[in-house]
Amino acid sequence: MRFRFGTDIGLKRDENQDAVRCEYFGHNVLAVVCDGMGGERAGKEASTLAINEFFQRFSEGYSETLDEDGIRMLMISSVSAANSVIYTKARLDFKNFGMGTTCVAAFVTSDAAYIANVGDSRAYVIADDGLYQVTTDHNVAALLYERGEITEEEMENHPQKHMLIRAVGVDKTVLTDTFTLTYEDKIELLLCSDGLSGYCSDDEIYKVISEVGFDNTVDSLIQLALDKGGRDNVTAVVISG
Repeated sequence: MRFRFGTDIGLKRDENQDAVRCEYFGHNVLAVVCDGMGGERAGKEASTLAINEFFQRFSEGYSETLDEDGIRMLMISSVSAANSVIYTKARLDFKNFGMGTTCVAAFVTSDAAYIANVGDSRAYVIADDGLYQVTTDHNVAALLYERGEITEEEMENHPQKHMLIRAVGVDKTVLTDTFTLTYEDKIELLLCSDGLSGYCSDDEIYKVISEVGFDNTVDSLIQLALDKGGRDNVTAVVISG
């Protein structure tokens, strides 16, 4: 099991409000990407709080004896713990009003990947024939597409593409999507903020991944986003196991 990760402020922002962390749990890997939102420094604080709280809650609850449902529930409770901390913080200081963050997390073992998601940071499976998005974007454009009100092409260029309908820390409780992927041989995953997926197509991302070696993938993906204008902070994680 191996991973690489990186983040960049981009070319248009004054601060990097993305946060990323990856660690080994025995032979397994836990990776989390958060994309903060809020005025002043609130977005950066939200993403950092979420990452730290997620890892703390997961570390306290994890055991090698946990079954599939136990790991899934631990992922959900880790997101909920992050939500509570950020929600409380925002209400103790008016400067933090509206603070929140996306969160996409993956716990990867030798035979399964457990993914949790809130917001529009994404998890993809990297397959031999392309990228396959695992998570669902929790934004206005995706909701309109799901309702059949706009086409897939309209969704990709919709003015409310970056307007979230669900985020960590905004409400007292948060609904977390979870996905469990099982496999016999191996799996390769990409986690990223919308600084990559929001400005680069899946085909463009996959082309980079297929052309560079594993060790250079993250740097090359960040450079792809910068070459496309670097309009947002950009963060990526690749995991192979």
